[in-house]
Amino acid sequence: MTFTNIRKMKKIVFLFPLFVACSCNDKSEPAKMKEDLSGLAEKYVRLGLTIGQYDPDFVDAFYGPDSLKPIGPKQPVFPKDSLLAAVNSLRDSLNSITAITTNDTIRKRSAWLSSQLLAFARRIRIDAGEFGSFDDESKELYGATAQVYDERHFQSLVGKLDSLLPGKGSIPARFQQLANHFIIPKDKLDTVFKTAIAECRKRTRAHYPLPENETFELEYVNNKPWSGYNWYKGNYKSVIQINTDLQIFIDRAIDVGSHESYPGHHVYNMMLEKNLYHDKGYVEISLYPLYSPQSLIAEGSANYGIEVAFPGQEKTDFAKHVLLPLAGLDTTGTDIYFKALAIRDQLNYARNEVGRGLLNSTMTETEALRWLMNYCLLNHETAVKSISFIRKNRSYVINYNYGKDLVKQYIESRERTGNGPSDRWSLFGWLLSNEVRPSDLLN
Repeated sequence: MTFTNIRKMKKIVFLFPLFVACSCNDKSEPAKMKEDLSGLAEKYVRLGLTIGQYDPDFVDAFYGPDSLKPIGPKQPVFPKDSLLAAVNSLRDSLNSITAITTNDTIRKRSAWLSSQLLAFARRIRIDAGEFGSFDDESKELYGATAQVYDERHFQSLVGKLDSLLPGKGSIPARFQQLANHFIIPKDKLDTVFKTAIAECRKRTRAHYPLPENETFELEYVNNKPWSGYNWYKGNYKSVIQINTDLQIFIDRAIDVGSHESYPGHHVYNMMLEKNLYHDKGYVEISLYPLYSPQSLIAEGSANYGIEVAFPGQEKTDFAKHVLLPLAGLDTTGTDIYFKALAIRDQLNYARNEVGRGLLNSTMTETEALRWLMNYCLLNHETAVKSISFIRKNRSYVINYNYGKDLVKQYIESRERTGNGPSDRWSLFGWLLSNEVRPSDLLN
C-alpha cells in the first residue's frame, strides 16, 4: 500500500479498528460482545449509507437515526479502495466475534452482518466498473448460485403447454392469444389493484397482528424497468408503485399486489422493523441494501407469499369471481390460463439463463429476446423491458425464482402433516421476522 493511499485512508471517518476479543473466561462476555456488536452494526449502517452517496440504487430503505447518515458531501472521485478497506476491516471484526462467541444469537447476528458486507464489497467493485461472471456476482451479492438449465429443459416445459392451450400455431403465440383476453383496461386498474391488495391484507391480518398504524400509498408510474416496487419509509408505512408502461394482465394484480404489500415486502419490512429494530435494538435492520443477501430473502418470500395467501385453487377462483368481473372481462378460459401460468412459473428460470448469457457475453440481445419470448412466454415489449432490467440489475433476477424455491422448500419441508396452512403462516412469519441468510435455508 502506498503512503498516499495510507494518508487518504486516514481521512475516511468510517475506517474501523479490529474487534479485540474479551477473555472467554469473562462472565460478562455476552454483554460485552453485544455492546461491541451494536457498535459494529452502527458502522455497518454508516458504511452502507456512504456507499449510497455514490450508488443511488444501493440503499432501498433507511429509517434509522439521522446521526448515522454521512456528514459532508461525497468525494469527487469514487473512493473504491477506501470503501473496500472499510468493508474488510469491519468484516474482520465481525468474523472475530463469530469465531469465538458461544452465544448463538450473537454468532448468527455477526455472521448475517458479515455476509451482507461481502455483498457491499462486490457492489463497490461493480460501481467501479469491475464486473464478474453472472454466478460469481450472484454468489457474493445474494449468497447463492442458481442452477444452470440448458435449452432442452425449457423446450420440454413449453411442450407441456401444447395440449393445454387452445388454437393453432406456435405455443408462445397461442399463450399470448389466450393471455390477451385478460388484460386489465387502464380505467379499471385502480379498482382492480385496490381490491386485490385489500384481499391480500385481509388474509394476512387473519394470521399476523399487524401494527395498528400500518398503511401504504398506491401510485401508478411509468418509465421504470420493473412492474411494481415497494418503497418502505419506516414507521410501518410504504409507497407501492405500479408501472403502467406495459399491459397488465389480471394475474399480475394478485401477484404484484401481494408481492409488494401483503404478505410481501410491506409486511416483511414491518416485521423486521417491529421485531428486530424496535424490540431488540438491531440498528442494522434500519438499512436495507438492495444488492445484498437480504434481497434473496425479500424477493423469494414475497413471491412465495402469493402461494401462502392464495393456496391451491384460491388464486384462480378469486380472479374469476371477483377481479375479472370488476375489470369487465369475460371469465371464459380462466382455468386454462391459470394452469398455463403455473407452467410458465417454472419457465422463469430461463430469465436466469438470459442474464448469464448477457453478462457473460455468450448470448446476443437478439438471442436473449428469443429466449424470453419462446421460453418465458413474454410478449415483445415485456421481453425488451426484461432485458433492460437485467442490464441494470445484473444477477438480481435469481432472487425471484431461485429465492422463491429456497423459501418454499425450507418452509414446506418443516410443515407438520395435516397442519399445512397454519404451520405455513407460522413458519413464514418467522422467516419475515429474523436475520436469515440464504445458506440458512439450505440447512
